[in-house]
Amino acid sequence: MAPVPKQRATYADLERLPDNVVGEIVAGALYASPRPRVTHAVTSSALGAELTVPFQFGRGGPGGWWILDEPELHFGDDVLVPDLAGWRIERMPSPPDVAAIELAPDWICEVLSPSTARLDRKGKLPIYAQRGVSHAWLIDPAVRTLEVLRRDRTLWTLIGTYADQDRVRVEPFEAIELDLSLLWGVPTAPEPAR
Repeated sequence: MAPVPKQRATYADLERLPDNVVGEIVAGALYASPRPRVTHAVTSSALGAELTVPFQFGRGGPGGWWILDEPELHFGDDVLVPDLAGWRIERMPSPPDVAAIELAPDWICEVLSPSTARLDRKGKLPIYAQRGVSHAWLIDPAVRTLEVLRRDRTLWTLIGTYADQDRVRVEPFEAIELDLSLLWGVPTAPEPAR
């Protein structure tokens, strides 16, 4: 994926993009990424479901978070759209009634695809660190991996890489065990009725 124009992009450039792409402005360049494949959406949706119930709704977990799918984040001239983002309630007591959020999340997750992996890693991760995002997860559904990163000033430290059917407790959501097999779209048998 290459940046669209050579000059600094504006929000008006984003608004002119067709509906079938995700537009972002990273370091002044406009990026138009194709809508994610279904496997990408399965991974993102499954992770959102696994985290929202215990961390946003407080069922089976501590609560205390807002977990949002594809929020538009405005950081100065940069406009980023992570696949998932989370804010601790003490920093964002309620989601603002706006189209874009300027408050940096506490956690972001990018689900990597061949068309976005380079931008997610090289373009967006440094901006997330500069803006104070504390944790980043990079998930690659093609190779079934989860990389967990923690910000140290403006750099990222790799905390761990997990794969396949690992069951993990990873920050900042270590209060629950996450079964990675749920993220890969592998059908599971329903639990027996009690």
